Amino acid sequence: MIVPLTRLFGTDGVRGRANAELTPELALALGRAAAEVLGAGRSMRPRFVIGRDTRASGPMLEHALVAGLLSAGADVTLLGVLSTPAVAYLTPALAADAGVVISASHNPAEYNGIKLIDARGRKLPDELEDRIEAAMRRDRVQDPPPSPRAVGGVARDEAAVARYVEHLAASVDVPLGGRRVVLDCGHGAAVRTAPDAFRRLGVAVEVLNDRPDGWNINDGCGSQHPEGLARAVVERGAFAGFAFDGDADRCIAVDEAGRIIDGDGILAVLALDLKARGRLPGDTVVATVMSNLGLERALARAGIRLLRTRVGDRYVLEGMLASGSRLGGEQSGHVILLDHATTGDGVLTALQLLAVAARRGQPLSQLAAVVERLPQAQRNVPLPSGTKPAPESYADAVAAAEARLSGRGRVVVRPSGTEPVIRILVEGEDAKEVETTAAFLEEAISRAAARG
Repeated sequence: MIVPLTRLFGTDGVRGRANAELTPELALALGRAAAEVLGAGRSMRPRFVIGRDTRASGPMLEHALVAGLLSAGADVTLLGVLSTPAVAYLTPALAADAGVVISASHNPAEYNGIKLIDARGRKLPDELEDRIEAAMRRDRVQDPPPSPRAVGGVARDEAAVARYVEHLAASVDVPLGGRRVVLDCGHGAAVRTAPDAFRRLGVAVEVLNDRPDGWNINDGCGSQHPEGLARAVVERGAFAGFAFDGDADRCIAVDEAGRIIDGDGILAVLALDLKARGRLPGDTVVATVMSNLGLERALARAGIRLLRTRVGDRYVLEGMLASGSRLGGEQSGHVILLDHATTGDGVLTALQLLAVAARRGQPLSQLAAVVERLPQAQRNVPLPSGTKPAPESYADAVAAAEARLSGRGRVVVRPSGTEPVIRILVEGEDAKEVETTAAFLEEAISRAAARG
């Protein structure tokens, strides 16, 4: 399978190295265009809410974005450091017309991003992103901005964090007290919400990586690096551990023995619990092409159908809305619980996983054992600056890899929507065959990338 290359907007907003590809000038133009497109046809000025993670470049991009929004006649409410799911929840809760998150999620600190959320708390569809991108390229001389008296205003919402934490706590319907967990906040946005949410529900909490300095976000910690959390859970005899990424829309869990449970394992645990309680409409779960076949088989044994989509939690959401499913997610730890959220929410996911353990009276190790993972190999082929090899340039290699597996596995090759790389996934029943096939594809696609 080959996924086509994308445009300015990737799978999760606009991203790049801060002050390099993602400049203040770009943020200003994006703010102005977003106000024009999302505020079109309104009798009143549109209102945007903005949150950001802990990156050093966040305030720079926030100021530029706000300037663009104000210059186009929008009002802005600043939420401060807050997670993507918090902004998604607060956008409709505060009756805003749109939300903005300034974050590069799991990427290193030198990267940043801008993602837009509609009035319902959902990420924008491609059609709206295309309209915003077109507006950014338009000649401003032919489309003059509002008069000085029509410039927007700025306010701050100091109660946003407390309101979101209350929402998280209200999602849990079983006592969680008497358990101790370790939380790895990844020096990101979770520092403002995750510990409070767990403690509010009576959980004893130990926190790792909760001292952001603008540059240590995701640095050897969080959902991308849960090994330190795993050690801490075992050393401290905790019931479980949960790691979040920079904008806290991902969760990776660790059981009491220090074993890592990725998004596939989490989806299986949540799905089986929801089905047992009659809360899984259509007995359907939505995941992406990256999810392990072991998840699909575990769900099938329980009479649950797995639907697959393109990579990106907004595509998962689209699949959920189309199928009527209330649960979906990604292997990376994005999990959407549609009864409580419109996007991946790492803290909500962690709370719900702990609630299943409390409801069932079982440890996470026993709950997650239902998934027997098939061997997978993943590779990232870096793209030289400015190059985007056409999928046709490596189509023969993909076809050869699929033929090599001959029905015993699958291949996914796609350009990343968040980084300048082409991602390769090979999965099958034979670990050695999987590794050799992945190496073959990596070499072939590297040659194609070098040719440009």
